[in-house]
Amino acid sequence: MFQLATSAVRVNPANPDHHLWNNNGTWFVHYTIHPTAFTKERVRHSLRTKSLRDARRQRDHLLLGLRKGGAA
Repeated sequence: MFQLATSAVRVNPANPDHHLWNNNGTWFVHYTIHPTAFTKERVRHSLRTKSLRDARRQRDHLLLGLRKGGAA
């Protein structure tokens, strides 16, 4: 029997750039999933943008999908 990975998306409202980091001008998103109760996996994706505004929008869309139980 397989269990779907779970996520506990934590958002810091005081930090509008939570889950984002800039690597040499390109924005990335990072978060952690828990494939089982005993393991965790750090996920990092390039957002392929140099725009912070676009990165925030893409991050918000991605995290909303994770909250709804979708895959990233």
